[in-house]
Amino acid sequence: MEGEPSWVGHPAGHTAGGRGFQALGLFSASGEDVHGVKSAASLDALPDDLLEKILAFLPIPSIFRAGCVCRRWNEVVSSKRFLWNLTINQSQKPWYFMFTCNDAASGYAYDPVLRKWYGGLDLPCIEASNWFVSSSRGLVCFMDNDSSSRLFVCNPITRHWKRLNDPPGGKFSDYSALSIYVDGASRGYTICVVKCRQVPGDFLRWDLSIHVYDSGSRNWATPAREMMTGWRGGDESVICGGVLYCLIYCTGVVGNAEARHSVIMYNLLARPPQGSSLLRSSVPAPCSLTCGRLMNLRERLVMVGGIGKQDRPDIIKGIGIWELDKREWREVSRMPHRLFQGFGEFDDVFASSGTGDLIYIQSYGAPALLVFDMNQRQWRWSVKCPVAKRFPLQLFSGFSFEPRLEVSP
Repeated sequence: MEGEPSWVGHPAGHTAGGRGFQALGLFSASGEDVHGVKSAASLDALPDDLLEKILAFLPIPSIFRAGCVCRRWNEVVSSKRFLWNLTINQSQKPWYFMFTCNDAASGYAYDPVLRKWYGGLDLPCIEASNWFVSSSRGLVCFMDNDSSSRLFVCNPITRHWKRLNDPPGGKFSDYSALSIYVDGASRGYTICVVKCRQVPGDFLRWDLSIHVYDSGSRNWATPAREMMTGWRGGDESVICGGVLYCLIYCTGVVGNAEARHSVIMYNLLARPPQGSSLLRSSVPAPCSLTCGRLMNLRERLVMVGGIGKQDRPDIIKGIGIWELDKREWREVSRMPHRLFQGFGEFDDVFASSGTGDLIYIQSYGAPALLVFDMNQRQWRWSVKCPVAKRFPLQLFSGFSFEPRLEVSP
């Protein structure tokens, strides 16, 4: 059945263990340690409401283990009241899902709280690792890379998923960007797909359109469309504070080499009238960028990118993090040079993704994963990924997401 996970050996309930987590070794037999709890006996005397509140403070992997201790605990962690307590009590640190081969949509997930990698996790819905990905508050949206029309929303922890109607605007755009935003109160979500096509025979003119999906109405709308001259859309966008931000690229000859990238904004709440210029309200990037990425970190717009050399902007000399303050970019941090060199096969191409307070950065050419904490302003390596590079052209990529049990598409 569409969107339904496979539970193994336990009553129905989406914390009893999906197929992906069955392979992670996240389960323990009755009476074994559950994150420091040696036996269920001492807690069995508690009424259900107190037991629910206690278990709601456990990390996600330990909740899976708790659901396997006994039938009562499985029923507790599967109850609606438990999920409500989970929403109130937990502020999950984002995990990072790393694709570990060039094609398959499977890999390892990194938990920064327990500093562990969970292996054997496969993603529902998608067949390959090169799909567009965007995440928000526990939900992950995937869009196929070939036609930019097949869209799925899923919770990778519970494995519940849903396919959406194809977005308008036709198939096979030259460039497409995907973003999702989940409302914390209603748990409804908004998805934006930005499509950009070159005008036939004119290298400088590009047709950019914004398509918006609302989970409440289950309908698509196309509130904005603009013919841009000298600029084109790309594959990077994010929704932050009710505003859609999209990174665009210069295609014309500009006098200032620093103006090769810019960010356009579209207010999804105010919905500016048709004909309003997106390009006119754009904000130039802080410098010449490589692998620029936009992120929503607690409703703050953050950009991560490679800093180009003065004479050769396509070759990077470091990686920077900036936060948008009104219409000005404020530098948050630069990757220390010793860490920049630590990637080994670093070749100016890298992946970065973030949510909550954490930003993850990794080279496409190696499984090394670097973590930046926005609150503490600290850089550190993750625990070494158990995957080794098997062949010279093997690539690695990934995305961050919040591990949540209570959200569903």
